[in-house]
Amino acid sequence: MVVAIGLVYLTMLITFGQARIPFIILSSLIFVPIGSLLGLWIADEPMSVSVMIGLLMLIGIVTTNAIVMVDRIGQNRTEKGMPIREALIEAGITRLRPILMTAFATIAALLPLAFTTSSGTLISKGLAVTVIGGLTSSTLLTLILIPVIYEVFFFRQVKNERSM
Repeated sequence: MVVAIGLVYLTMLITFGQARIPFIILSSLIFVPIGSLLGLWIADEPMSVSVMIGLLMLIGIVTTNAIVMVDRIGQNRTEKGMPIREALIEAGITRLRPILMTAFATIAALLPLAFTTSSGTLISKGLAVTVIGGLTSSTLLTLILIPVIYEVFFFRQVKNERSM
């Protein structure tokens, strides 16, 4: 998992050309274990290899949601010349629907697997519960946390924009 996060960071570093932006995006991964472990606890599922595969899947899914938000913020700032606060609000409004649609579609696709009781799918149940729990918590908290962390990382610029 550390290697996967490192590769995702390097890819984003090359793509965005800044070190701050990938850290902002990767901060959304903080909430993956919270939701995943809570989901496993509620479903009374043990830690297994399929759970670990689900956590690896979540690294990609959650960072994609954060990239969608941060990319829009960057577009608002560079192409439209918006101040940071205004860019954050506009990005939150316009990217809320696509992020929620992606998350809900993934969760809905995994619900039958999470609630199955047949013996052939017991291995996959842990994966489904992990992804559903992690995606739920990280999506909801990413929509709030990413704009806040973005503003904290660019605090000096926000302060300069307010004083003008």
